[in-house]
Amino acid sequence: MSKPIEKVMSAPDAVKRFVNDGDHLIIGNYTVGTCMELVFEIIRQGKKGFTLYSQSGILDVELLVAAGAVERLVATYVLRSGGRNGGSAVERALQDGSLQIEDYTNYNYNARLMAGMHGFSFMQVFEGIMVTDLFKKRSFMGEDKYRVIKCPYTGKDVVTVPAANPDVCIVHVQRADKFGNAQYWGAIGSVPAAALASKRIIITCEEIVDTEIIRSSPHHTIIPAFRADAVIEVPWGAHPTEVVGHYNQDKLMWGLFIMAAAGGKRLQAWMDEWVFNCQDRQAYIDHYVERFGSGRLQKLVAKPLYSAPANYGSAFHSTWDANGKDRGTGLTMEEIENLLEERGLLHD
Repeated sequence: MSKPIEKVMSAPDAVKRFVNDGDHLIIGNYTVGTCMELVFEIIRQGKKGFTLYSQSGILDVELLVAAGAVERLVATYVLRSGGRNGGSAVERALQDGSLQIEDYTNYNYNARLMAGMHGFSFMQVFEGIMVTDLFKKRSFMGEDKYRVIKCPYTGKDVVTVPAANPDVCIVHVQRADKFGNAQYWGAIGSVPAAALASKRIIITCEEIVDTEIIRSSPHHTIIPAFRADAVIEVPWGAHPTEVVGHYNQDKLMWGLFIMAAAGGKRLQAWMDEWVFNCQDRQAYIDHYVERFGSGRLQKLVAKPLYSAPANYGSAFHSTWDANGKDRGTGLTMEEIENLLEERGLLHD
């Protein structure tokens, strides 16, 4: 058995190594706890030309579009505060033609990721979508947004969506170990499928913990180590969005962003202050404390509310005992192989 590989690195190193211009990039988080520090770092490094996937485009999508990093957007919801006449980087980009968008329902967006996660080339979805503009209006995907095929069993027409396999997923979770086993709880949305459908996965977490802690609650693990490419410990890495068990949404920062987003110059000034002039998340938090005081930040810290312990104990954890014998047969591996060879049942 190969020794697990440690994946711990800095956000700048991870983005430089695993995020390329022109990638299909997916924001793994769904509405809450989004990977803000990775979004900031992608903007700082000036990455461009993305086809961006997001099930809930909030500050993250607006900032990437405002930075000129996104050419195409696949989404189910985008903030677009104020509608066509309000403040929104996405709305301005759509109106000036610098951004194209394909709009899906939450179900159909998730179907694309589920297909990609399981290695399918497409997924069937409900035919009711055919009477909506989501089906009729198409942008850069053209005929590939939806396809209608004949069911091989019934002969009926069925609607399908293509699998999505983004080049890289960026995602924020509560905790992970140094090998990249990542644990997440709260509003799950498309988070596991977004990660596992992708070719590369960059994880930020509130804390890096011992692997024994990960093993003590395996049901929280949404990304296994062998699929992770980078893991970065970033406390407050999702601020101003909320992370269950760590901190609440910061309504002050949300309000400041919404006001700034109303105009391109104001939004650029906001990005200069909070993204470009802060070299990392610690500098961002330090600046926040300078502006608003540590007390306001501490008021966001979550109060403990622990779930009841679950017993994962068993009589033993391996079929082999301390003497290297199989618990069922009482034989060693060598003795089992010799027995199989004698009976002509051993195959390489």
